[in-house]
Amino acid sequence: MSAESPVRRRIWAVVPAAGAGQRMGVPVPKQYLPLCGRPVIAHTLERLCNHPRIDGVVVVLSAADEWWQEIKIASARPPLRAVGGAERCDSVLNGLERLAKEADSGDWVLVHDAARPCLRDEDIDRLIDAVTAAGDGGLLGVPVRDTMKRSDANGQISETVEREGLWHALTPQMFTLGNLQHALDRAREQGITVTDDAQAMELAGTRPHMVEGHADNIKITRQEDLALAEHYLRRNGCA
Repeated sequence: MSAESPVRRRIWAVVPAAGAGQRMGVPVPKQYLPLCGRPVIAHTLERLCNHPRIDGVVVVLSAADEWWQEIKIASARPPLRAVGGAERCDSVLNGLERLAKEADSGDWVLVHDAARPCLRDEDIDRLIDAVTAAGDGGLLGVPVRDTMKRSDANGQISETVEREGLWHALTPQMFTLGNLQHALDRAREQGITVTDDAQAMELAGTRPHMVEGHADNIKITRQEDLALAEHYLRRNGCA
């Protein structure tokens, strides 16, 4: 008698989108700024909602959000919604709690920034393939190629940092639902505000895998990033 096939772990995505994006200097949160004629967040969510290997998406919104009701997502699987928290890590936790009503603790979750609309399908596949093979979780990144400098409080260079082994951390970052919930809860209990999900997992004692992605997976943080994102989307046939 042949052995039974293992049950496939489902794959989900959580998109924290509760930030105000104050560095942009505009009254509208950056995820709602127009990009190729549509809001940034619409591009981001459609890439995830329509990916054939992703079973569902949770978008985490501010309780005071005034813009979401106008967003149209072209997908047969529109995202579920959760309410955000004070910090990004709090919003991710809220999204995971909402997802836990649909998913198992052993299911995989990709956490992706709402302001990264240029994510490529091939990078999603590369991350999923690498993480499911290794089993420990991981994230997309790009190796540092420039000379790295560290400055002091006065803006003067204090040292040149060896770039060997340094990466620009991107998203998505992919871990199991239960492990990521535990890691984020533990960081919060310790009073540590983590800046990404991999940091929480590192603090919990794991060593996430770096998976090389494309540098055009940019995060929109400044006005000039919108023009660059438009260039990338049009070049890749996504707009």
